[in-house]
Amino acid sequence: MQLLAYILIYPFLWLISILPFRLLYAFSDGLYVLIYYILGYRKKTVKENLHLVFPNKSEAEIVSIRKKFYHHFCDMAVEAIKSLTISEKQMMKRYVFSNIEEIKQYEKSNKSIVLMCAHYGSWEWIFILQKHLNHKGYAVYKQLGNKYFDRLVKRIRAKYNSYLITTKETSATLLKAKNNGELTINGFVSDQSPKPWKAHHWLDFMGIHVPVHTGAELLAKQLDMAVVYFAVKRIKRGYYETTFTTLAENPNEFKDYEITDAFFKLVEQQIKEAPQYYLWTHKRWKHRDKTPEDFK
Repeated sequence: MQLLAYILIYPFLWLISILPFRLLYAFSDGLYVLIYYILGYRKKTVKENLHLVFPNKSEAEIVSIRKKFYHHFCDMAVEAIKSLTISEKQMMKRYVFSNIEEIKQYEKSNKSIVLMCAHYGSWEWIFILQKHLNHKGYAVYKQLGNKYFDRLVKRIRAKYNSYLITTKETSATLLKAKNNGELTINGFVSDQSPKPWKAHHWLDFMGIHVPVHTGAELLAKQLDMAVVYFAVKRIKRGYYETTFTTLAENPNEFKDYEITDAFFKLVEQQIKEAPQYYLWTHKRWKHRDKTPEDFK
């Protein structure tokens, strides 16, 4: 069944991917109507999340943010599909880096990097970063249920010297790379909600007490990697600019969870400036206002 689904769906995705950008975003507009007005995909979750973190905003403001979010959500979906056939030249034109020297300095100091980001802006085309660096790229991801689509996604990333690894593979893979003397840059989307009974750290994110992932900080300390945050700003439709901020050049000089706390403060700042570009469909605050003891 997995192969059949791949055979049936892949040609449709490929046809979408070869559309010129003007038609691609016209398709996105139609997808928005389908998802927002007809299917109502996770509208309840989005509404609840927005009311939760913006209690002082009016209903009209919440609706406005919600609609803008769904437009952006659909754009990200078609941009992900566009990754199948987009040229390197087009991607480099549309996904630029404002201060690439912040990353390149670690090549000179022979240091690997933990690259932290949130579900904000667009992270689909970040892999073009590898065209600017000599570091080998890894990204931690959740394996797709369909093994054929999973292989496809991995193949797309590999074009840019980036490789997807699961959470279970991460520690062993990066340790092996270090022992082999390889410089690596390792992407972690670190704003997801962990299982609360496994969480080591809780903090106030957007004013709400929640458990947070600390794996990126932990690995950085274990393997002595610099920790860098990347913030994505949407310039206009289909164009993004990424800015890097070093959180810790030598992570073992920081107390436990200081780096994680600094990361979430930067994410908060982005969300408050332009909330429509955050991924409101995931249940980030589902374990709110509890303590670790509640799950023992």
